[in-house]
Amino acid sequence: MNAACWHCGEALPAGVTLQATAAGAIHPVCCQGCRAAVEWIDQLGLADYYRLRSEPAQRPQGVAGDGTAWRRADLARHVVRDAGDGRREAIVLVEGVRCAACVWLIERMLDALPGVERVQVNAAARRARIVWDEAQCDIARIVEAFERAGYRALPLDAAALDDSRRSESRAALKRLAVAGFGAMQAMMYASALYLGAFDGSDTSTRDLFRWLGLLVASPVVLYAARPFFAGALRALRARRLAMDVPVALAIALIYAASVFEAVRGGSEVYFDSVSMFVFLLLLGRQLEMRARHRAGDLGDALARLTPAFAERIREDGSIERVGALELVAGDRVSVATGASVPADGRFDGEHCRVDEALLSGESAPVTKRHGDALVAGSLVVDGPATLRVERVGADTALAGIVALVSRAQAERPRLAQAGERAAARFVARVLALAALTAIGWSLVDPSRAFGATLAVLVVSCPCAFALAVPAALTRALALLARRGVLVVHADAIETLAGATHVVFDKTGTLTEPQSGIERIDCLRGETRDALALAAALARGSRHPLSRAIANADTSVVPPVAEQVEEIAGHGLRGRIGGRTLRLGQPAFVWKDAHASTGNSLLQTPGSSALCGESDTTLDDAVVLADDDGLIAAFHIGEQVRAGARGALDALADHGLAVEVVSGDAGAKVAALAQRLGVTQWRARQTPSDKLARLDALRTGGARVIAVGDGVNDAPVLASADVAVAIGGGSDLAQASSDVVLARAELGALPQAIALARETMAVLRQNHRWALAYNLVAVPFGALGFVPPWLAALGMSASSLVVVLNAMRIGRRRAPAPASAPPAGVAIA
Repeated sequence: MNAACWHCGEALPAGVTLQATAAGAIHPVCCQGCRAAVEWIDQLGLADYYRLRSEPAQRPQGVAGDGTAWRRADLARHVVRDAGDGRREAIVLVEGVRCAACVWLIERMLDALPGVERVQVNAAARRARIVWDEAQCDIARIVEAFERAGYRALPLDAAALDDSRRSESRAALKRLAVAGFGAMQAMMYASALYLGAFDGSDTSTRDLFRWLGLLVASPVVLYAARPFFAGALRALRARRLAMDVPVALAIALIYAASVFEAVRGGSEVYFDSVSMFVFLLLLGRQLEMRARHRAGDLGDALARLTPAFAERIREDGSIERVGALELVAGDRVSVATGASVPADGRFDGEHCRVDEALLSGESAPVTKRHGDALVAGSLVVDGPATLRVERVGADTALAGIVALVSRAQAERPRLAQAGERAAARFVARVLALAALTAIGWSLVDPSRAFGATLAVLVVSCPCAFALAVPAALTRALALLARRGVLVVHADAIETLAGATHVVFDKTGTLTEPQSGIERIDCLRGETRDALALAAALARGSRHPLSRAIANADTSVVPPVAEQVEEIAGHGLRGRIGGRTLRLGQPAFVWKDAHASTGNSLLQTPGSSALCGESDTTLDDAVVLADDDGLIAAFHIGEQVRAGARGALDALADHGLAVEVVSGDAGAKVAALAQRLGVTQWRARQTPSDKLARLDALRTGGARVIAVGDGVNDAPVLASADVAVAIGGGSDLAQASSDVVLARAELGALPQAIALARETMAVLRQNHRWALAYNLVAVPFGALGFVPPWLAALGMSASSLVVVLNAMRIGRRRAPAPASAPPAGVAIA
């Protein structure tokens, strides 16, 4: 019987005999928790986990829990977000993830739960993203599944992030320190042997230095190099080849041959080479880990912005200190000067100033007055401030940004998958070449066979292929996030770089409401009543024009609207006081009323006729009507979004053809075209017209970026190669596009495209370097011209070149625009 637990690897307690069955075989376990985990994994049909894993699992904390703590609303709402269409999303920190087999197990384990639609696990960041149908599953059942398999799901807060990163950094630093000390000592002992210091001495002195080399190299191989052996074992168990396979094989062969030579008193030992090889490899991985941690700094810093505690104001005016998770909508909270806002809400005081730099990019403090929005994570610099809570936990704008950043980190982009496949093919070729080298030298000169074979294994650099994509993408994602461009899907980097056309929406994208409603032409009844009816309908929409109407006059108390329905790109329909009202484009209002009642009293589409005694042009107005006819026309002023002209010019300079699809009236589009300096435009484009335009472009071979406000542009965004949404405030939490311009700055888009192109250029450089290096170094190694120590130095240096080259992304000036034929800027 094994002396260790089959599940967690811990020693079996004396006098206790527990067994569990997995894949038809009986195995010893140390406790009921491990027994329950093994049997549950086997019941799910996932017993292959024990074949694929490279390290024992974490021991469960007793028998699996039931997720009771997560049924508490205050904890669940800190993690669970609304993903739309009755779905919920959570991003959690997973404790106990040790290898790729853990990822394999977690993904399949959660997929087996009813209602779970998507599971993404990032082993390096120890994060998991789960999307599920709330009607069939809840967060408590998901957490229970984690616990039953021996993992712990933790909220993504500052304490959990610090513990995870500290643990990984400490383990890596300890291995690097052991390897570094061992390499220095081994080199010191080897130098005496290489320089012939003992040529005239007794052989026992020479042998002593070899044994000292073995003494210092053994911890390097058996402890510091353990990640390479674990990675190779994991890959072989999964029946695939990874870059750790030739590395682990080379380390094992060098060490074993050196031990053999030391025991028999041979002439050649390589303890210095193997120690330096491991040290340089670990140094490269240390740099990669630091780059990965720096890339996650923004998301982690955002997660740390929300304070752990809040000062809640009781009804009698006294203050109590409570956990930020305990806050609910409607609570009043006091935020002292220098403290962070714990939740989203409204400022309930005279005035204060807050720092929103990390959220909005605005470096100067922003002045807030009574009723203004306060965002969780912002810092009060001139207070104190009183907050009336509206949203907490995962519903805040800050949580939405963190979720977007974490979602990109949890994905494995196409480029990374292609890089892993290329590395696997390369490893197979290296192993085949090493075998041929051994056979060839065995026939020509057997004394050189071992050294040449080692040189082939060591000097080859699959790391350059495998590290090229992660290093470059990690750097690019981090830089874009710092510039306010949140990449939700990492594949968008590749598509941005290859885009040929950019299609813009107008309202809310190139323009924004200037000062609300400029004029109201009331055709029936009182203006105040018409505004109240329109505001009641508009409150059910997030379209910029709807918001302008809803916020036009806060003294107007709108009635309650029922059965409000939004027809994308057209308008709103609902019932107020028993009658059906419509708010939107004149064409929509006329057609909808005519289809429902046969009433033809409304103006025909596109007309500019007079209505009553008011000189009303309906083409550029938002109209309100009931079944009896028009009630009022609302004229809403717009202004060109800051930086729009410069962004369009920059995109054209980069060789992209820019188009703007607009459902607005021709007069407004013509005015915008003149202000932006464009020459062609088409107006009154319905959503189907916009989709047809995108289809035509893509059919012609174009790769299209669609840019919209993320509200009514969903069909167009979904059909584009890359969907870019302009977000702000709470809109970020509901964005579902590939890229989000978090600061609503259009100038960030050409910068993002330039950075994406630079990233792809660096990737091509890394691949060319890896190919050139291996084509030169491997043949020399096979011919016996490269000693093991030089092979180790060359292989490690090649990996460092790849990582350091990726770190150059964003450090140089943006590349010059592509030398392509001038692309016209058209509004369609």
